[in-house]
Amino acid sequence: MAGLIPQTFIDDLLHRVDIVEVVDKRVPLKKAGKNYQACCPFHNEKTPSFSVQPEKQFFYCFGCGAGGNAIGFVMEYDKVSFPEAVETLARDAGLEVPREESKAETRRQSENSKLLDCLETASKFYQYQLRQHPAKQSAVNYLKSRGLSGEVARDFALGFAPPGWDNLLSATGTDEEQTKSLLRAGLIIERSKQKEQADETGEVERGFYDRFRDRIMFPIRDSRGRTVAFGGRVLGDDKPKYLNSPETPVFHKGSELYGLYESKRCNEKFKRLLLVEGYMDVIALAQMGVRNAVATLGTATSEKHLSRMFRAVSEIVFCFDGDEAGRTAAWRALETTLPQMEDGRQVRFLFLPEGSDPDTYVREVGKEKFLEVVDNAQPLEQFFFDKLSQDLDVGSIEGRARLSNLAKPLIRKLPKGVYAQLMLDRLSDTLGVNTESLDQLLAAAPEQPPVPDIPPPPPPPQTRTTASGPGEALTKHRKPAALKAIELLLRNPEVALSIERSLEPLRTAEDSSRKLLLDLIEKVQQQPQIETYTLLGACYATALGSQLTQLLKEEKITPQEGIEDEFKQIVDNILSDIEKKLHILQLKEEANTRVSAANEGNQDGLNPV
Repeated sequence: MAGLIPQTFIDDLLHRVDIVEVVDKRVPLKKAGKNYQACCPFHNEKTPSFSVQPEKQFFYCFGCGAGGNAIGFVMEYDKVSFPEAVETLARDAGLEVPREESKAETRRQSENSKLLDCLETASKFYQYQLRQHPAKQSAVNYLKSRGLSGEVARDFALGFAPPGWDNLLSATGTDEEQTKSLLRAGLIIERSKQKEQADETGEVERGFYDRFRDRIMFPIRDSRGRTVAFGGRVLGDDKPKYLNSPETPVFHKGSELYGLYESKRCNEKFKRLLLVEGYMDVIALAQMGVRNAVATLGTATSEKHLSRMFRAVSEIVFCFDGDEAGRTAAWRALETTLPQMEDGRQVRFLFLPEGSDPDTYVREVGKEKFLEVVDNAQPLEQFFFDKLSQDLDVGSIEGRARLSNLAKPLIRKLPKGVYAQLMLDRLSDTLGVNTESLDQLLAAAPEQPPVPDIPPPPPPPQTRTTASGPGEALTKHRKPAALKAIELLLRNPEVALSIERSLEPLRTAEDSSRKLLLDLIEKVQQQPQIETYTLLGACYATALGSQLTQLLKEEKITPQEGIEDEFKQIVDNILSDIEKKLHILQLKEEANTRVSAANEGNQDGLNPV
């Protein structure tokens, strides 16, 4: 179900659920004073540093910095989105999640619901044909030749589109509305032909035929198990060999992954996903007991594919043919992966013997040997440096300089963190240049030309002294003022009650952090007893939700007694900045109005009476 979840429901849900129960169902907790503790589920550790505070309904890990409320924990642990986490907690609490929908959204969802019903009906039709159609034997023989059992065929809902032009259409397109749904779902194709003996109006006769004919059918299911499209493998000589549904309002092939739903559905808890090329590779691996394989739908690996996989697991293994084409495809996948390589994530590349695919290879060597080969797949960093160095003489100055030029722009794509630093260290070792010098070269390398009218650069970094030694400075870039204010507000909600100045200028702000700041201040002013975890619930659904844990886990620079003064000062500065800009805009508008009036007067003077 789509539509916004009312904030009042989120607040009520957080008051109803107990974070201790939510966490304990997934990670066994032990009482430690007023709180509970366990080894952190988000990083490897031997000594518990993960704490759950029932009084504040908040969890925090002193090792990796993960923290948040019950919704945030379910999002992180179950690898689900904000709405899915709310649905999970609501279901456990025996509640139904309400939705706020506009008329346009309601109409769109109604149309999409019809498409999904139509696609599900088609899936059942194809499955029935695989069992009952007179021409089923060719399909059954093909599946048996690939070694598939009835259990795997059932798990993946495999079907059969019989030969003929209108089997599906005749069975399900019983009226004009249903035919329209079949057409929008990409299951039938419209053909138009001029009547051989056109009548006086010259009308065009309309007709339709099934898109999939004489093919093994592979339903493509989304994360909720709904059939959103199909892939079909031809049994005769028709082309193409594999045919996918076209893009529809419910199917976007650049973001869907075949087998992901089936992988989640099985009982195993996977830490990695294996990305293979096609439907039969996924199914053949499942037949051999390897249930964590997925495939893209005839497209290159996209950032959306990677985001979906990394939400489910922390490790991805790309599986490619070992020939030149396979390595070229692997390199493209590596380039797409670099911006996604946050700390804690791992990517490997498995190159199969030439002429083999996962289907044939796993049957040849067996499950255990195959998994051993997967375990020993090339780490991203090894493939990265091997590929860039393969035609270079890294023993020469020229070769090392060339490697540096090739590697620097790619390493710059990595998110800042430990992994990026280790890649830089690896490059510096290969080049024989110390990391500090290489870091300076990277910083000095020309960036893309600036976009016109971009905001001014941030103020110079602050410098503060840490406890590691007198005079040792730690440079830390300032975060945007509104985010800093949100951090202070989440730590002590009551500081919002100290704001006496009108907040009206904030209503004109277009920046998401300033909008969120206004929303949080008003919530506290309306409900002075509101707690941090309730405010977090309001924040998780916003575009800034993913940054909130980072804000809360950062070292707290402001002393407790100074939070209110700093908060008031930041809000005052933001309001003054907005008012100044509004005043400048007003002056410009007044000047433009005067110029327009003067021009009109001049024109009137030139016109004859």
